[in-house]
Amino acid sequence: MFTATTHIRVRYGETDQMGYLYYGNYALYFEVGRAEAIRQLGFTYRELEEQGVIMPVAELNIKYLRPALYDDLITVKTTLRELPPAHKIQFHTELFNEKGELLNVGVTTLVFLNATTRQKVPLPDPLKEKLLPYFT
Repeated sequence: MFTATTHIRVRYGETDQMGYLYYGNYALYFEVGRAEAIRQLGFTYRELEEQGVIMPVAELNIKYLRPALYDDLITVKTTLRELPPAHKIQFHTELFNEKGELLNVGVTTLVFLNATTRQKVPLPDPLKEKLLPYFT
């Protein structure tokens, strides 16, 4: 299993009239968590794209438990529970406030596609090499 964490402070422009993080912005926080998780592996989305692989989101499931509020420092915990078995990858995300309270959970499924043909491709070898030590 591979887990990475990053932090995001809730900005005023991301909140609704109640001072809560607007529900649609959670998906952006999940994306930051995914990008930073891959970066912590020593790899980047850009490198995948340069190798001709793109990763569109195929599915997003979110459960809201407590609100994140303006100026809260949020911990985004992103976990890969399994080595991607084929052409898709699932990121499990949990958001916590500064008190350590769980605010939100979700799963984002992305697929690996050839950037030119838009056809599914297997987990790229360079990313697989970075992930293997966490799953052996």
